[in-house]
Amino acid sequence: MSVADRRVLPVSDADVVAAAELLEPVIRRTPVVRSRALSDLRGGQVWLKCENQQRAGSFKIRGAYTRMARLSDEEKARGVVAASAGNHAQGVALAARLLGVPARVYMPVGAPLPKLDATRGYGAEVVLTGNTVDECLASALEHAATSGAVMIHPFDHPDVVAGQGTIALELLEQRPEVKTVLVSTGGGGLLAGVATVLKARRPDIRVIGVQAESAAAYPPSLAAGRPESLPSMSTMADGIAVGRPGDVPFTIVESLVDEMVTVDEETISRALILMLERQKLLIEPAGAVAVAALLKPELEIETPALAVLSGGNVDPLLLMRLIRHGLASAGRYLRLQVRVPDRPGSLAGLLMRLATTDANVMEVEHVRTGPHTPVNEVEVALWLETRGAEHCRQVVADLTEAGYQPVSSETD
Repeated sequence: MSVADRRVLPVSDADVVAAAELLEPVIRRTPVVRSRALSDLRGGQVWLKCENQQRAGSFKIRGAYTRMARLSDEEKARGVVAASAGNHAQGVALAARLLGVPARVYMPVGAPLPKLDATRGYGAEVVLTGNTVDECLASALEHAATSGAVMIHPFDHPDVVAGQGTIALELLEQRPEVKTVLVSTGGGGLLAGVATVLKARRPDIRVIGVQAESAAAYPPSLAAGRPESLPSMSTMADGIAVGRPGDVPFTIVESLVDEMVTVDEETISRALILMLERQKLLIEPAGAVAVAALLKPELEIETPALAVLSGGNVDPLLLMRLIRHGLASAGRYLRLQVRVPDRPGSLAGLLMRLATTDANVMEVEHVRTGPHTPVNEVEVALWLETRGAEHCRQVVADLTEAGYQPVSSETD
């Protein structure tokens, strides 16, 4: 047994059970659904824990309410303060309304409008500051120090971790046969809570944390043996864009979690599209990263496996961009540049030929002059909707066979 295994961890299985009793009248017992697409891909049963259907749209209400319900009357009277990109903000705001506690929430300037409106709708005061959750945390801590308000940290507190861990109590009852559980990870509160329960009750279950590749603070922190800060981050998964692991969850993750993996932006997009198309589930990018890990063929995962869909709060405008990005990543869009003779009917002939390939023309740009375009030719740029990567190759091959010479083609 390692030194890490012998240490006394800040959250126990009993703490999570106590949190579950506290939360029982407040939260929803979210469903676990089977994914046929992922099961076929993995050659075994894959299940999804739908925390995107939780109150306030994510798992965050579990930890926020657990922390705030345990405050003294005097602490509640002083009010609470929090920092969040959106999900924790809504969890804190809802918990504050249920408990009758004044709440102020610091959110990044670029926080999605639906998350801002929902947080305000629950009755919290919202202050926009900075560009990241870490900058918001600094402002929230400063406010707590000067005003006496109680800081409700999004992940770095034992009560918050215990509250998030109640998800694991549910999933073990719903799918006791599970052998692998994948959890989206930012600061680590959700992962730490889930691992606390699973390793206490079913140490044979493999627990895998998943982070966005361009906002992955855990791999370097685990390598260093202590929480380390990232110099920069850039990911569509704003809900897990955290530059430094929390001290409390890091201790638990380091001791109990079997593996930490990362996924790139294209795979996150593909996962989100898969959930929309095949599962009819709306999830945000942060909620899709656990599914994205299942799309990585090089990652060995024993089934039955379960992925936690951590949240579903996504800005519709962002969703539109994500859908297009995800379709491009999956080879569902093809961009072509083709040169044709500069004479009447050439463009019509090209479009008629494309019609025979069943590719849907979405955009056309017709350029007569350019530094690399011959004087007797026209360059046509086309954006096509296709059925996938193989269809893209067929379209290019058909045009080449017909005598057209694509200058360039890309599916991304």
